[in-house]
Amino acid sequence: MRLLHLILLSTLALTACGGPQQPPPWMRPTEKPRDENYHGGNAAMLVKHDANHDGTLTRDELINGLKAEFALYDTHRNGCLDAAQAGAINQARVDADQSTATPVMDWNQDGCIGYTEFSAVPYSLFDQLDINHDGKLEPKELQRAGAKPKEPQAGPGGAPPAP
Repeated sequence: MRLLHLILLSTLALTACGGPQQPPPWMRPTEKPRDENYHGGNAAMLVKHDANHDGTLTRDELINGLKAEFALYDTHRNGCLDAAQAGAINQARVDADQSTATPVMDWNQDGCIGYTEFSAVPYSLFDQLDINHDGKLEPKELQRAGAKPKEPQAGPGGAPPAP
């Protein structure tokens, strides 16, 4: 009789828990996996800083582009992005790329996202992709990362732009 009560109690406990938990979305075989490289993924954040639109991104172009982007988001002009500003940046990135692969984060948790934290991921990615270590990402290097580099824009008369 005692065994019957124990089995009944165990059955009720399992039923109260809602049954077996579902695995996370990426482990469910019926769901299509999410493509984190939609619109070019992480490398797309680098391509947009190609200032002269020649299809090659130099380290100087990246630095200048990131500094300008940080200044645009730093609406308080204090060199510090707060949680609300970071949330807006992250939402804009999700809206633009339908991906959460590169959120802006307060890595040292001091309540301030400075330029170093803001630019750490793009700098690191640049260094990883610059296979020949020449300080520039050429279209081949960007394509290997899944980015779709911009086509060089034609100069006057349809000629390619001068270097």
